Amino acid sequence: MRLIRGFHNMPAAPRGCALTIGNFDGVHRGHQAVLNQLHARAGELQLPATVMVFEPTPQEYFSPDTAPARLMRLRDKLTRFHELGVEQVVCLRFDQRLAERDADAFVKDILVDGLGVRHLVIGDDFRFGKGRSGDFAFLQQAGQQHGFEVVSTHTLAEAGERVSSTGIREALAAGELGKAEQLLGRPYTICGRVAPGQQRGRTIGFPTANVRLHRAVSPVRGVFAVRVHGFEGQTLEGVANLGTRPTVCGNETVLETHLFDFDRDIYGHYVGVEFCSKLRDEKKFESFEALKQQIQQDAEQARQFFSERAYE
Repeated sequence: MRLIRGFHNMPAAPRGCALTIGNFDGVHRGHQAVLNQLHARAGELQLPATVMVFEPTPQEYFSPDTAPARLMRLRDKLTRFHELGVEQVVCLRFDQRLAERDADAFVKDILVDGLGVRHLVIGDDFRFGKGRSGDFAFLQQAGQQHGFEVVSTHTLAEAGERVSSTGIREALAAGELGKAEQLLGRPYTICGRVAPGQQRGRTIGFPTANVRLHRAVSPVRGVFAVRVHGFEGQTLEGVANLGTRPTVCGNETVLETHLFDFDRDIYGHYVGVEFCSKLRDEKKFESFEALKQQIQQDAEQARQFFSERAYE
């Protein structure tokens, strides 16, 4: 898969593509339906199936304090695109220069001169350009002028509800991991590299693998039964806390995972933490001893969860 980072790298890309544009947060089943639609036409035209995304997202640029929590980081999004057969990803930095580019310039400079787009799959509610002046009708007219097709994305619904990143965030916030998995098409997983922590867990018999989230807001919080992937094909079970660790006055959101029956140095490993069942919300305890007792209960509950699942 080819990655084109930044407007200045577009001249090095092959001319002509079938393109879709969006945030693609989570690359959920609705996004997968769009990619299938894109692949079908790209194959007919013998063009590379291309996805355009923005870093940061427009919402993060314009409203950083109220932008929704990301379901996945860019690295994981690119991995998922590769798995789904996307041939080319264009990642543009969303900054003041791009925000102030009007709709005409976006089409001419980026879509036409930059990529030579010949087929565009886009949502009929897509807005772009300075002041959000460009819309689906504008793109259709531009397509007629510059010689590229413009078609609307197919909407995927589940039980009468549109599959969306917003719906997945709501399910995760409510602890409805099964619903989130159904909308995503896979269990919700956070990926990251294991980093050294304060090693407080070792002092009470619960060493943890700490994963830095590299995001301002997490779509999930609390204590969970988890599976962890990334150890030479081995899947490990455990219990995880995702939050700020109020009992020890933490101020950074961290994912801490205690792995059952496992004792190896795994610093530096890139792992995926799969959220299987929410056990409780994070809370502040009166003492470290009270926290230890609760962690023991959490671990027992998580072990019971996996034991019952083994017989399903």
